[in-house]
Formats: sequence, structure tokens, C-alpha cells
Amino acid sequence: MAKAIPSRSENYSEWYNELIKKADLAENSAVRGCMVIKPYGFSIWEKMQRALDDMFKETGHTNAYFPLFIPKSYLSKEASHVEGFAKECAVVTHYRLKNAEDGSGVIVDPEAKLEEELIVRPTSETVIWSTYKNWIQSYRDLPLLINQWANVVRWEMRTRIFLRTAEFLWQEGHTAHATAEEAQAETRQMLDVYAQFAEEWMAVPVIKGSKTPNERFAGAEDTLCIEAMMQDGKALQAGTSHFLGQNFAKAFDVQFLNKQNQLDYVWGTSWGVSTRLMGALIMAHSDDDGLVLPPKLAPIQVVIVPIYRTEEQLEQISAKIKPFVQELRKAGVSVKYDDSDANKPGWKFAEYELRGVPIRLAMGGRDLENGTVEIARRDLKTKETVPFYGLTERIKALLEDIQQTIYNKAKAFREEHTVTVDTFEEFQTQIENGFVLAHWDGTSETEEAIKEATKATIRCIPFDQKPEEGVCVYSGKPSKGRVVFARAY
Repeated sequence: MAKAIPSRSENYSEWYNELIKKADLAENSAVRGCMVIKPYGFSIWEKMQRALDDMFKETGHTNAYFPLFIPKSYLSKEASHVEGFAKECAVVTHYRLKNAEDGSGVIVDPEAKLEEELIVRPTSETVIWSTYKNWIQSYRDLPLLINQWANVVRWEMRTRIFLRTAEFLWQEGHTAHATAEEAQAETRQMLDVYAQFAEEWMAVPVIKGSKTPNERFAGAEDTLCIEAMMQDGKALQAGTSHFLGQNFAKAFDVQFLNKQNQLDYVWGTSWGVSTRLMGALIMAHSDDDGLVLPPKLAPIQVVIVPIYRTEEQLEQISAKIKPFVQELRKAGVSVKYDDSDANKPGWKFAEYELRGVPIRLAMGGRDLENGTVEIARRDLKTKETVPFYGLTERIKALLEDIQQTIYNKAKAFREEHTVTVDTFEEFQTQIENGFVLAHWDGTSETEEAIKEATKATIRCIPFDQKPEEGVCVYSGKPSKGRVVFARAY
């Protein structure tokens, strides 16, 4: 099965699409632009969700749920917000169907028109801030730290599974604070949470920074982001955190009585990551043989395949393996013992390699006699025969090593494909290969001109940007530091 996947060098886009299909992660739906996330793919998303949810709760946030439908008038209250999302909105205009008189099927009942159209949630700032007006009266009600896990709809015309679909799953945090400083600290804290998750769970190194005004979230005063590099050198925005200022509080009249007994508008943030992280996970690590999953997010961390000639031999291997399986599970390791007779061991090896299972164990008759087992790691494609005794601790240590090795490989790749340039000629040559660090004069006109000429955008102004006097790579005007340019998904 793995051989049916095109190579990354041959056709990266087709490799990505076929890998998702062959590894049984997801498929296109009958509904245009939407996807069906299959059980194996959803198991990975559930692990992501569980880890992130724990991190949110550790930072004081609680979960709630808000309506899928948003009155059209709500979107009109914050001008830049509606302008940013207007072209992507799905609109509900009627509330009833009826059978056509000619028997051709159901039609929209023209008499069931809504008095006010409803927007299918593209993001929830408006409906949440309209609710917060009822929840916040005093500084004692603040900070309000809410997250919701939900689906959203953005009517994309060109879609790709996980990366850009008309409907996708995500979480969106929405918080309210008494001061700008508290809201800004929250914005940065949540970006740090995303970066920690990306690096420690996904094994994906990221650059933290601020978006330019052109790239900010519609309705935000500042947008912070984490940017990751995929194996084709393109950037992928893996998470964003927005300082909303008082924009939505003023739009929905959310005021509170502060400690000085004066009315003031609250300060807001919003932040989110989505099933786009699944795309990042696939593209950052996988190879021409299939998925490569970091152990922390792998649905199956260890698979054990018996190799036998007779039923008696299988019984002997199983008697040895099954107590070991329980031992691994007690140690917190997700393990599968595949003793099914539907497929031969060689087929199973290829299948679990395709699905990215980090460790594969195989035990045959000779291993049974010698008290050994063959252990193979997916990331390096190495195999060795080791003693069966003390294997649990060895596997736990190996899972940690695989997690770190995958991260180190991705980080080394990013470093190899990040260059510093000082001329636009160099810029145009190097932008094909990855991230380019270059001076920018700070104007949106130059930013747009570079995008038009090269299809590259400013991914972020990195937090660790060193003050460096220079000249803009495009305009020749003065610049105070380098920013990260790349082509992006």
C-alpha cells in the first residue's frame, strides 16, 4: 500500500492528498468543500484536543458553548470584523422546506423567510460579546476566561483536506479583562501555550511573532502567531492569538464598574487553533512510506505482530505477549497486539508503517526460544533484536527518544532552509527554498508589492528580532530589523 503514495519530490501536493487517503485519516465529503474525518484521523485530533484542553484549564480557562447561528446585525456592529469575513459567510434565509407541487422533490418554502438572516458561525466574537454584556457588570466579574470547542464555516472556494475546508473543527478562546495590560498578557500567554503544544506534543518547531497590520485578524488591534515550516519549504500558520482592545466591548456595549467606581469598557482577547494542525503534523514529519507520528499524538504507540507457522506456536507467543501488553498499558503506553489471521506479517508491517505507528515489535519462534523480540522504530527505520526482559522501560525510553528525534529533525530542516538576504535578487532566488529573513521598511505598500512579485508574505515580525539598522530589501528605504518572509499555505 505504501508504494502507491507518490514521492514528495515527485509531487508534494499529490503526496499529501494520497497519504491522507491511504493512511485512512480523512476523505472528501459529498458536501462541496467539506471533509469526513475518519476514526484514525479523529483519534489523533482527540489527542490534540485533550492535551490542549488540559493546558487551557491549567491557565484558568473553562469551557462553554455558544450558538452556531449569528444574527446578521451582530456582524454589522464591528466594521472591520464584518469586512474581513463578509465574503466567506454562509447565510440562512429560510426556516422551512415543503414538497414541490409537481412532485420533483423538496423546495424552500417562500413563505418561511426569516425576518433577519442568520450567519453560520465563521468565528464567534460577535455572539459571545453580545452574551458577555449580560455576564459582566463589575471588576469582580473579571477576568472572564472562556474557551469553546466547536465547528465553524468559512465558504472557501479552493479547498484542501485539513488545511482549508469550508467547515472545520477548532477551539476559540474569548476572554475579557479589566485592563489593557491584563489582556495583552493573556494574548501572549496563550500564544506561548500554542508554541509549547506545537513543539512538545507535535514535535514541530515554531517561530513566535506579531503579524503585520495587513495580516491582522479582522477587528483586532494586534495579532500574534506561531509559524511552522513544512517539508516543501512553505510556511503554515499554526495558531493565532489576538488582542482585541476594546473594539468588541464598545460594539456590544460591554461595560463594567471598575475599582474607582467608574464605568469603563472591558478589554478583550481571542485565540484559536484548528484541524489545520493535522495538516501541519502530516507535512512536517511524514515521508514517502507514510505517516511519521510523534509518540505523544500517535493513536497506537506500539504494535506487536506475531510471526508463526502453527496455531500452537501462535498460542505460545500470545501467552508471552498478552501479559506484556497489559504491563505496557499500565505504564501508560497505547499498544495493539495484532494476532489477526486476515493478513500476513509483511502486509501488517507495511500497513503500520503507513499509519505512522512509532514502534513495531515482532516475535517469532526463534525469538520465543531465545527470549528476544525484534524492535523497529518508524522514524529512523532501524531494527534490532533485544532481550524481552526489561522491555517496558526500554520502550518508554525509546518513545521519548523518538519524540525528541522527530523534533530535532524538523528543527534542523528549518534551519537548513532559512536564509538571510540583503538584495531583492537574492530574495527572489531563495524564497523558493524556505524562510527568508530580510529587511522591510514597515509599509503595507512594500508588503503588497513583494507579495505581488513573489507570492511571498511576511509571516511574522519575530519576537526575538534583533535591532538591526538596514535598508528594505525591496524599496531601499530604512529598516530597523529583519522579518520572516515565506510562501505559505
